[in-house]
Parts: sequence; C-alpha cells; structure tokens
Amino acid sequence: MAKSTDVTVIKKYANRRLYNTGTSTYVTLDNLANMVKSNEEFVVQDAKTGEDITHSVLTQIIFEQENKGGQNLMPITFLRQLIRFYGDQMQMVIPSYLEHSMSALTTEQESYREKMGSAVAQTPIKMIEAQVRRNTEMFRQAMGMFNPFLAGTLPEAAADGAKAGAPSPSPAELDKDLKAMREELARMQRRLEEIDTKKAD
Repeated sequence: MAKSTDVTVIKKYANRRLYNTGTSTYVTLDNLANMVKSNEEFVVQDAKTGEDITHSVLTQIIFEQENKGGQNLMPITFLRQLIRFYGDQMQMVIPSYLEHSMSALTTEQESYREKMGSAVAQTPIKMIEAQVRRNTEMFRQAMGMFNPFLAGTLPEAAADGAKAGAPSPSPAELDKDLKAMREELARMQRRLEEIDTKKAD
C-alpha cells in the first residue's frame, strides 16, 4: 500500500482513550499498529496540552506486541545491550544507527522473503551475516558524521569483509571495538573540558 501523505491526528485523553480525528472514532493500540503496518502516517497528541506523545505511544505498541505469544522480535541480548547504551557516550549515535539499519532491512525485505522462501537452511544465516556487516559499516559511517577522526580509528574489516565475503566480526571483536570507541570518546571529552577550562582562565 502506498504511503499516505496525510497525517492523522490521534488525541489521547486522560482516561487513556485514543480518538482518531480523521475518522471521528475511538481507536485502540491494535488499531494504531495496523495503521503503522498500512503506512498510514499519524501523530499522537495529548488532548489537554497538545504535546506530541507519538514516541511514547509507539513504544507502548511495541511493548504490547512483544507481550503477545510468539511475536518477540527483540532478543534478550539485544534488549540488555540497548539498556546499557542509555546514558552512555555512545547514546548519541545509536538512534541514527538503528534507523539506518531498519531502513536498509525494509528496503531489502522483499528480496529476503524470496530468498528465504526458496533457499536452503544455510542461506538465511549468510544473509543475516551480510546484513550485520552492512550495519557495522553504517555504524562506522554514522560515527564519521559526528567525528571523522574517530571514524578513522574504527576497523575497516566490516567494509572489506562485506566485499570479500569474509565472516562477520565475532561478539568479542565488536565489544573490543565498542570499548575502543568509548575510550576515544572519553579522551576527546577530557580534551574539550581542558580547552573550556583554559578559556575560562
């Protein structure tokens, strides 16, 4: 279904009821989930203050979907890693990284479905490994947008591996890379603080 150019306003009232101003009907979180799947754009506003609360409502939809039997998309390991990034110096690049990753996956989903429907059992694993390599390279590029010097310290193995068909980095290697990035960010932060201190003097 084509993506709608119209944005529907959903009002959320104090009693937690959701009101679709486009259809003049009350809706549920499941209704909103179906709107998302149908590419219907909407924003959710607090009915009293007019505050945009779309983010919290979408998060609530994910929570509801994850609690339905057999629909868990987020592995426990992923959830633990995501929680660790809150308040971490790497937090600033995570949204961009996840957005790029999901965008790439959405673009290739039809190809994935075709290949997974006809390929042997090993093929999906190789496809996932290839996606991990692409995601790692996108992460490196995202870091480059924030700091080109830091991006240069990241390993080129992800890009080279994707071209050569080499295995994706192991969890230990990725942890090592992330640790190196955190240390580099910490050093940069200390330098900035020293510069600020000198300016103050």
